[in-house]
Amino acid sequence: MNPGSHKPPQDAVTVRHLRLGVGSVGLALPVVLVVGHMAATRRLTLLDSLSGYYHSEMRDVFVGSMCAVGVFLIGYRYRRPEDVLGTVAGVLAVTVALFPTTTGAPVTTVDQLDRTVGVVHQVAAAGLFAVLAVFCLVLFVRPDTAGVPPRRSAVVFYRTCGGLIVLAIVLALASTLLPEDVRHTVKPVLWCETLAVFAFGAAWVAKSDALLRAADPPPGPRDLALVAPTNGANHA
Repeated sequence: MNPGSHKPPQDAVTVRHLRLGVGSVGLALPVVLVVGHMAATRRLTLLDSLSGYYHSEMRDVFVGSMCAVGVFLIGYRYRRPEDVLGTVAGVLAVTVALFPTTTGAPVTTVDQLDRTVGVVHQVAAAGLFAVLAVFCLVLFVRPDTAGVPPRRSAVVFYRTCGGLIVLAIVLALASTLLPEDVRHTVKPVLWCETLAVFAFGAAWVAKSDALLRAADPPPGPRDLALVAPTNGANHA
């Protein structure tokens, strides 16, 4: 038996890939939307929110990315609490993609139905961030399925990411009290959404590596003992 040939269980690899997929899309989305819009318009301009890029040349990227995150989250299976919340978060992510915000839409084209759809978008987006905060603050800091708790540094990192998501939600809600011209100039919702997306993306990428390390421990004394006779025979 060669300890170096040991591979982690396929289920662990699958869950890792799902976590890595969710996190990678989260980390890339704000950068791709902002840079892509600037490249398409050839102007150094920012929109009022990430969701507002739905009404720009980056619509397909925004919708496709959110649907991809939704599919990853719905397909995510680890243990029951995470399975349920992952499905809820996935449905909310797809809802965010398919029910566009009115922010950034031409005023002349917005009717009452659009405003209703926009409310659904806002509720779904807030719910999605709230569920992702729960992942960071509660689920990611629990011991894994083998009963091994995460390292202290990892717990601090996950809780920091969760705290940043909660802070972003609070600040985004508070920014609605600002005058419209200030919101248009400072763009607080864009920065809050970007902070929340980066935080959850970083947490999911970090958790994907932690899962694989836990599923693929280094060889122990028993494994080395099994290899020793073979090595001795080769020297004989």
